[in-house]
Amino acid sequence: MTRVEFLWWEGCPSHERALADLHAAMAREGLDPESVQTREIDTDRAAHAETFVGSPTIRIDGRDVQPPVDDAHVALTCRVYRLRDGRYSPTPDPDDVRDALRAARGAQSTQ
Repeated sequence: MTRVEFLWWEGCPSHERALADLHAAMAREGLDPESVQTREIDTDRAAHAETFVGSPTIRIDGRDVQPPVDDAHVALTCRVYRLRDGRYSPTPDPDDVRDALRAARGAQSTQ
């Protein structure tokens, strides 16, 4: 079963949109949107425990849908994503989410 985690911080206004987009992507890929493990990151201690580089963070089978750059800092902050067309966005590129979901499903079917 594909494990999908959604980590968010209340101070970031884009987390609701990102979660809705994630649910939609999962439904399109035949996965149960209700199976998302949603966790609010609300302390610096929790941010460090989760290696949280900003809100929203989506991990599929433990892998970030867009791995952060090497100089990313663990913190309670809003996250900025780079879209495939080069623009910046407060939410991940939908194609990155879709590809991560498909890759996880493909990996499980070969096990």
